[in-house]
Amino acid sequence: MRIGYYPGCSLLGSSREFDESVRALAQAIGLELVTVPDWNCCGASSAHVLDHRLSLALPARILAQAEAAGLTEVLAPCAACYNRLTSARAALAADPREAAEVAAIIEMPVTGKVTVVNVLEVLDRLRDVIKEKTVAPLGRKVACYYGCLLVRPPKVVAFDRPEDPMSMDRLMAAAGAEALDWNFKTECCGAAFSVTRTDLVARMSGRIVAGAARAGAEAIVVACPMCQSNLDMRRPEINAALGADHQVPVLFITQALGLALGLDPVALGLQRHMVSALALKPTAASTTV
Repeated sequence: MRIGYYPGCSLLGSSREFDESVRALAQAIGLELVTVPDWNCCGASSAHVLDHRLSLALPARILAQAEAAGLTEVLAPCAACYNRLTSARAALAADPREAAEVAAIIEMPVTGKVTVVNVLEVLDRLRDVIKEKTVAPLGRKVACYYGCLLVRPPKVVAFDRPEDPMSMDRLMAAAGAEALDWNFKTECCGAAFSVTRTDLVARMSGRIVAGAARAGAEAIVVACPMCQSNLDMRRPEINAALGADHQVPVLFITQALGLALGLDPVALGLQRHMVSALALKPTAASTTV
């Protein structure tokens, strides 16, 4: 299976382990990633609150570059990138005049022919392959945390059930884990307030971590760099706000599945986490790919 790949800024910086684990897992399950040529920042959390036209032009150029490269579908692992690309595509399709103006700005045609998918969509298509290739079933209780951006706004992303999504749960079950039924699947972690209002993020993310711990989770599994960062990097602030010492690790879905497939934990970037996730390595013999 061949698909376009838009890593975005986070996967080459603060969430390098997400990119590493996506690539390692893709190789193991026969998914060929074709990076969008000369890609640029999608605008992320800033552009759409500062400049409407810029918030459309940045993702439009990415999609135009993908189309020029002959790609029809692009995987955006970062939930924020996925949301911005999908939202811009929908907005331009609904307003031909604005689409023409954006096309003039980026000096490329904006046709809307390229579709955007998130990492859960792609992996769910390959769930049977993942199950077949699982050599070290995880055997862990996990809390699947989807966050805001993968499922909202529902009419735009049209992905999974907005209040109780299940795609990640199915993937974890295929890898031999027990996906718990819990109440914080799509609660906000505080997102980009991590820097400006760390106190708010500590309280909001703290509710998620505490909820996962109460449910008996041995790990929280995510598909968003911002969610992973807030739940993992802000753990000291979270524990201070909660008056507790929660040490539940936070893994990307690609890391969790990679472990089940017997991939090298270092190749998956597990050593990069603030709250150690290395103890989740299956005890059964594994094969490095």
